Amino acid sequence: MDIIIKLFLPLSLAFIMFSLGITLTLQDFKRVVQIPRAFSIGMLGQLVLLPASAFLILQVVELEPAMAFGVMLLAFAPGGVTSNMLTRFGGGSVALAVSITAITSVLCVLTVPVFAAAAASHFLGAAMPKIDVTSIGISMALITAVPVATGLAVNHLAPTFASTISKVVEIVASVLFVVIVLGALVTNWSVLMENILELGPVLVLLNVVMLTIGYGGAKMMKLSHPDSVAIAMEVGVQNATLGITVGALIAMSSEALPPYSLASGVYGITMYACAFLFIGWLRWRARKNPELRPQSEAS
Repeated sequence: MDIIIKLFLPLSLAFIMFSLGITLTLQDFKRVVQIPRAFSIGMLGQLVLLPASAFLILQVVELEPAMAFGVMLLAFAPGGVTSNMLTRFGGGSVALAVSITAITSVLCVLTVPVFAAAAASHFLGAAMPKIDVTSIGISMALITAVPVATGLAVNHLAPTFASTISKVVEIVASVLFVVIVLGALVTNWSVLMENILELGPVLVLLNVVMLTIGYGGAKMMKLSHPDSVAIAMEVGVQNATLGITVGALIAMSSEALPPYSLASGVYGITMYACAFLFIGWLRWRARKNPELRPQSEAS
């Protein structure tokens, strides 16, 4: 188990982040300047509204402290490859989604350790483990920012090679994600069964609230339908693998994936149900209103 947590888990996350980076181009970062309004609204939702919503939900629904802390870790995580994929399925602006994912994946090296320390103090109190913000920040840089930058460099310097291997990389990353989520659940099966009735509804509620706020808020700010879908997916679908990994880094446990990671493990399954229901609603609306269809379908 020790080798799984200390080696397999971080290396798997690093590969998943590399799979994101290899789909990025420098244009994705330049686009931040080209679409500042939509990007700023997405960042506000990701960095402020998502953690605030999770915190408010946890004030209403009482969870065991370690589980509540795990929910907050999930809320601090950026979107990932999955949110970009779901944006495409929903007819959203993939370019905007990728831009938000790229920037937040880099920023999380700074934001997650600091936010996690504050959340641990609030929810865990005296049971709070020692959190070395600098050490966790460095670890996160090595397993998130560096792989993303490496993937970006490969795509920029060898685009043909990147295009050739991208599908295989995507498949391997997806398999690793499934293995990580199943491992988190199986390892903590008894804890999961004791808390599923409390934990499951909280995660579904967080999903639904953020998808609704993301889409509805963006529309209220007069953004286009594709941009609104992208923002909804970015603030509504988080990088569960990162949540699992950060929980394990904080707990420093070699016996099993800690309760801090369990919320992210469960979320890795429930988020698909919520996201695909949301996508079904988007597609139903598009059938009623041709203006909402993706360009390729509307033409």
